[in-house]
Amino acid sequence: MSTTIRSQFEYEIGSTVEGFTILEKHAVFSPALLQQRRAVYEYVVDRPPTATKTRPASKAAVKAAPERGSFTRATPDERAGVVRRVPSR
Repeated sequence: MSTTIRSQFEYEIGSTVEGFTILEKHAVFSPALLQQRRAVYEYVVDRPPTATKTRPASKAAVKAAPERGSFTRATPDERAGVVRRVPSR
């Protein structure tokens, strides 16, 4: 997978920048000495795939999720909240 990075610093193709390997180099703005402007380069870099961490399902999440087709009501302990009673009319 590749991504694009812009920088004012000049790097060579094949060098490593911020952990990425440079594949292509393009000059966006050339340097202008009279205006005291530095050059801006655009680099196409090879981005290594990021590893995603998988978390094991917690026991509470597994216990709280009822089976499909099961219509059992949750008890107050399973809801872990305050149960408010509404007075009768």
